[in-house]
Parts: sequence; structure tokens; C-alpha cells
Amino acid sequence: MKMNVPWARFYSNSCCLCCHVRTGTIIFALWYLIINSVVLLISLSALTESDHYRLPTTELGSDFDFIDDANICIGTAVSLLMILICAMAAYGAYKERATWIVPFFCYQIFGYALSTLVAISVLVYPSMIQDYLRQLPSNFPYKEEIASMDPTCLITIIVIFISIILAFKGYVITCVWNCYRYITSKNSSDVLVYITSNDTTVLLPPYDETMNGPVKDPPPPYLSA
Repeated sequence: MKMNVPWARFYSNSCCLCCHVRTGTIIFALWYLIINSVVLLISLSALTESDHYRLPTTELGSDFDFIDDANICIGTAVSLLMILICAMAAYGAYKERATWIVPFFCYQIFGYALSTLVAISVLVYPSMIQDYLRQLPSNFPYKEEIASMDPTCLITIIVIFISIILAFKGYVITCVWNCYRYITSKNSSDVLVYITSNDTTVLLPPYDETMNGPVKDPPPPYLSA
């Protein structure tokens, strides 16, 4: 029996320019894997060359230097965790193991919720953008040009940019969810079906095994007396 759930209408086996959801999930997982690998390399280089990445302002004390090193260590650990999660998703989609995809799906949900909160914060507290720009280092690229823009125009650009990110993240979430449903439904079709009555239990073989079973010999021809 087919269950008519509200989200079943959004279920599809294709994504990413008519690719299969498994292929799309592998592509997205590898893409995030490459991004987090680049972030990991930057974090490791920042740890080995900490003097090059420190803020040049003389107002910051040694406490901020310790915080900077701690943030770099935290970023390195997070990058390693994300690389593991993305590798698990790519392997799970390739080997059709649905449980390996769950951490990557939860990561996408968390990222979507975080981006939504950022968009809401920008709309509710538009002054936080100017405060953030004032906290940037003086040698930050295009700081003066961005600060001189009209606040309404700047907020509009940021909201549009965040909306594009939300649309992309939503598409990735849909692809990963469809891949998870495809793998679980495919694996469940291979499970033996049990029919239990009051007195007996009957074990039904899979449909493919029934259709592809051995062919019995035809009965002997009828002989007239």
C-alpha cells in the first residue's frame, strides 16, 4: 500500500540537471569536502605561521592573541569533523547505506537554520552591519567603499545574497532527503515479508525471487485411451 504523506509529492529521483539523487548527493558531498579541505589547509597554515595571520592593531593585547589561537584550533577541529561527515555522505550514497547520509543531512539542516537566523537578524537589527564594519581591521579590502554605501542598499544586497544561499541550501537538503528515501525504499524492498494469522505464520519470498525462480517442467502430454 502506498502511503499518501504530505511531503510525498516533493519526492523525486532526479536532481542536478537530471542527474540521479545518488549522483547529486555525491557531488554535493564532494563539493563540501573540497571547501572544508581548503579551510583546513588555511587553518593549519595559520597555526604554523601565526605571526602572519595576527591582527596588526596595537590596541589588542595578549589575551586576544590567545583567543585567536583558540579560534584557529576550533576551526581546525570543525573542518576535520565536516570532512568526515562529507566523506561519510559520499560513501553512503555510493554504497547505498542510508544511515551514513544522516549526519550530512543534519549538517545541512543546521546550516539552513543558521543562515535563516542571520537573515532575520539583518532585517530586525540593520544597525549591526555598520557595527560589524567598524570592527573590521583598517586594511580590510573595500572596507571604506562598503561603509560609504547607502544602508538600505547595503541591507538589500546582503538579504539577496543570503536568500541565494538559502535557496541553494534548500535544494541540497531536498536532494539529500530524496537520496535517503530512495536508498531506504530500495533496501526495504529486499526484505522478506511476513504475513501472520491467528494460527500460522507464512513467509513470502521477495518479488524478484518469485519472478526469476526456476522454471518447472511442463506436464506430460495427454494420451487418449
